[in-house]
Amino acid sequence: MKKKKTTIKDIANVLNISAAAVSKALHNDSRISEKTKENVRQVAKKLQYQPNHLASALRSGKSNLVGVIVPRTNSNFFSSVIQNIEEVLNKKGYSIIITQSNESYDKECKSIDTLLYTQVDGIIASMANETIDLSSYEKIKSKGIPLILFDRGENDLNVDYIGIDDYNSSHVIVEHLVKNGCQRIAHIGGYKRTRIYNNRIRGYVDALKKYKLPLDAELLTEGDLTIEDGRIKMRQLLSLKTRPDAVYVAGDYAALGALQVLKEHKILVPKEISLVGFGNEPFTNMVTPKITSVNQHSAEIGKQAANTFLKYIENDTIEQSLNKIILTAELIVRDSSNKKTKKLNS
Repeated sequence: MKKKKTTIKDIANVLNISAAAVSKALHNDSRISEKTKENVRQVAKKLQYQPNHLASALRSGKSNLVGVIVPRTNSNFFSSVIQNIEEVLNKKGYSIIITQSNESYDKECKSIDTLLYTQVDGIIASMANETIDLSSYEKIKSKGIPLILFDRGENDLNVDYIGIDDYNSSHVIVEHLVKNGCQRIAHIGGYKRTRIYNNRIRGYVDALKKYKLPLDAELLTEGDLTIEDGRIKMRQLLSLKTRPDAVYVAGDYAALGALQVLKEHKILVPKEISLVGFGNEPFTNMVTPKITSVNQHSAEIGKQAANTFLKYIENDTIEQSLNKIILTAELIVRDSSNKKTKKLNS
């Protein structure tokens, strides 16, 4: 049998005072004596009273809750961003509600509706790969709630954005591969419809032009950047008449899948084919050979996102415009692409 939820009225009946007095005591109203407040707190604890935060938020216009939407939580990048958002906001009395879209547009829309219903004071989000229609995000703006985007965002929303320079990161990667003697560089990219992946593809294409390297359509692929996607795309590249001597992958999980296929085919990395990932997931430093990857500064992105939200709360103004904080990514060179070392691992 389901236990009945304790209400303010139940506490009032025990103490023989009005429900209004209990409510005031729970909200530390100065008109209620300290003795009564203490009695109310003791009875509330004994009866396991749980306050209705939604009702409280509706009354006060503030919930001290911030919604965080991410594509997934099982990546080091997103979990690190979340951790740093939470650390900053907790110090200011805010708690966070985490939802993940699993790269689904429909799930993302439902998450937004749930967070708005919960009366969150702000939303910090990274968009799903499927998201093209921005109406759900426009709905957040229409409610006068601060919206801060990170990693994946769209300029058309005209809100704050925190991320890295994806376009330049591709230039840095291609330059590194060229300096290590690579001449035929392939790119396993994310879908162009997602701005960050489009920027990485543009950077890759322009960098090839800069170094006068072949720009064959067969060397550029798009996908969801899962481990399996990396495996499929690498098999495609190996089947080419002239296979690449380097592969730049726009995500570490796909890079891991690509490495698995290279090792299964007994291809020496980096002697025969160099490999570079993106994201600096912990496993990139644990596999053999260790995978060169890009550090996206997830901790700093999380802190900047949280502080941007707090800026609006502290200033009590929600007039947002396109304001970008772009961090310079760092290429972490490891064995999978560094031909200048003597570690030519299979």
